[in-house]
Amino acid sequence: MKRPEAGRSRSVSIATAVIIGLLASINIFSQVDPNPNSPVPVLLSQEGSTRALAEPAEESRGSKRQPFAGAAFPLNAKVNLYVTNIDLMEGEGANAFRVYLEDSQKRQYRVPVVDLQPSEYQKGVYRVTIYLRDELGFWEQPAANGDVLVRLTWRGLSSNRVRLGLGKTGGEIKDDPGSQPTPLSQAASFMTGAEPPTSEYVGYRWSGDRMRFLQQATFGANRSLDDRIRRIGLRTYLAEQFEAPYPSLTNPYPNIPLKHIDNSNSTLGCGMFADGTPERRICNRDHYTQYPLQNWFFKEALYGEPQLRHRVAWALGQFWVVSGVDTQQSSWMIAYHKILSQHAFGNYRDLMRDMTLNPAMGNYLDMVRSTKNNPNENYPREILQLFSVGLFMLNQDGTLMLDGNNQPIPTYDQSTVDNFTKVMTGWTFCNVGCPNSAPSIVNYKDPMILNQTNHDVTAKTLLAYPNAVNQNIPAGLNGNTELELALDNIFYHPNVGPFVSKLLIQHMVTSDPTPAYVGRVAAVFNNNGFGVRGDLKAVVKAILLDPEARGDVKTDPNFGKLREPVQLVTNVLKAFDAKSANLTQQSDGVINGLTNPLGQNVFYSPTVFNYFPPDYTIPGTALIGPEFGIMTTGTSIGRLNFANTMVYNRINGGSENTPLGTSLDLTEMDAYSTADPTGNLLLDELNKRLLHYTMSPQMRATILPAVTAVASSNPRARVQAAIYLVATSSQFQVQR
Repeated sequence: MKRPEAGRSRSVSIATAVIIGLLASINIFSQVDPNPNSPVPVLLSQEGSTRALAEPAEESRGSKRQPFAGAAFPLNAKVNLYVTNIDLMEGEGANAFRVYLEDSQKRQYRVPVVDLQPSEYQKGVYRVTIYLRDELGFWEQPAANGDVLVRLTWRGLSSNRVRLGLGKTGGEIKDDPGSQPTPLSQAASFMTGAEPPTSEYVGYRWSGDRMRFLQQATFGANRSLDDRIRRIGLRTYLAEQFEAPYPSLTNPYPNIPLKHIDNSNSTLGCGMFADGTPERRICNRDHYTQYPLQNWFFKEALYGEPQLRHRVAWALGQFWVVSGVDTQQSSWMIAYHKILSQHAFGNYRDLMRDMTLNPAMGNYLDMVRSTKNNPNENYPREILQLFSVGLFMLNQDGTLMLDGNNQPIPTYDQSTVDNFTKVMTGWTFCNVGCPNSAPSIVNYKDPMILNQTNHDVTAKTLLAYPNAVNQNIPAGLNGNTELELALDNIFYHPNVGPFVSKLLIQHMVTSDPTPAYVGRVAAVFNNNGFGVRGDLKAVVKAILLDPEARGDVKTDPNFGKLREPVQLVTNVLKAFDAKSANLTQQSDGVINGLTNPLGQNVFYSPTVFNYFPPDYTIPGTALIGPEFGIMTTGTSIGRLNFANTMVYNRINGGSENTPLGTSLDLTEMDAYSTADPTGNLLLDELNKRLLHYTMSPQMRATILPAVTAVASSNPRARVQAAIYLVATSSQFQVQR
């Protein structure tokens, strides 16, 4: 039952990082970034028609004849489509693709892609086998009553749309404007390939992708970050970020002493403050709310150098949830957040152990109160369900394993939870003998310690899986030994790689990643290339450099993620160099009042399931979009109000709770507005800063007249109108 080897991360040494930085400074490493732009897939059609080149899948087996455009196909049939202009990586297959249908009522359905093979008919053409059933469970029979439009997506790029008959051909659906036949005879002409790499030594060629990367890896792009990555490239920037001190030297963690759990205690708490004195109000605010941590968090997001660690720690905290709803003091939450940041680029196994013993987590999910005579299953259940393996067995690409009846296979049962509950009994606060122990104060800063007399020493049977580690724990062991054995049992479960990888992808890049993307990242979680499992540094790098993440433009309308409130707010503030209300210094970070009305009260998650569930499907659609779980009529209006507040007004300073305030510095934007009365220069700059050069012609044609309707003699008003319209647009609300 010895813990297997290679459970710890091998970090890049400081010396190596220095060498990388020196090489980058002489413009060598700028070239090693991959070309982010994949070729755009093309679905083939019949000669002279936009009807899909398609055939029943079973009729193509062993056939050497040309495929044909079938008249119509019944529901639940397997059908071959044909695609070209794709350049596959080694091992890339059917799970890298998605196929969507749209019927005449504008309803969209996702159908399973079950196979991908090179076509026998022409080099560079692939046969894509789809199953005509709704993969996400929204199928309505009227959809199978005539032509539908079919598109294929790959790496966030969408193909053209072609017609396919369901049940019969014909119907009311119209081709997309500008659609043209894409016949097999012209397949070679469609194969354009990706843009060739730059031969320049200085600069990162793909400007749009730089800005996209910054929105994924930081709390928002700004000119200085963009200029830096342009000089050194993505990989060198990542190497710098992995080694950057955290938090920023100018913004250390708040040093908040522990207080008595009774805030009215006159000596160890804040005392009664019925008299309303500022001293007592401030004491209560700083010690018994998350106010100081929230302000620190936003200042680090707006101005901190180690952006990537801050972003990953926030992402980890979205599923390793501890909430201020039940966490009384800011000092308790700070100790919890330090664990997230410490392990953001470390090993997931170390994160599991330190978070298990964190007092705030112990309080939130009751492990600190769990004894052999009064066991509590909250934490044992959640570490399995939410933090590591999930409810059902997964393939390594994150898709569900199914049994012989096509049903998902449970990862564990109640008996497993009961056994883990027994393992996790006997821990309590270290109120004596630890660095932060003090009389009459509950110690929420140091890890919990074991009281062996309260620990269940019976034998336990844990998770079962092929070659399971420590499935059976014998009776009579010390609780600390048992805990290590049990955490290894979880850590080496095959679900952990795809489960954790998908969650991090969702929080950083796209809400509904393809199984291929999840599988590539999970493979890195399982082995970082040096035999190490759980290396989060390698996982983060794999997520951000994957071809599904990179690219100047993503044309798949389902790619990306709704900007969660924190990202929405910081992305706008950073784009326009947020400062204090009087523009003389940095903001005080008191901006949680902007995100709270949008459904995200920072460090006050409403439940252990976070602000929104990772599998949330937008009602009536085939779109997985977790952040839409908090998108309501009220929060939608709140997003508009946020933009109005910051663009046309500010958060005033000078009060007890907002000493400096926050405002946007629009001086530079005023210059763009003044220099060009047509408004085009201003929109060009907004297109770069907020949309990484993806503003559609339709959007520009709508916004420009509204901007120029404002007199050119009032450049600030033009700037405000333009920023408000772009920041509240659907194109900006979704991070793509």
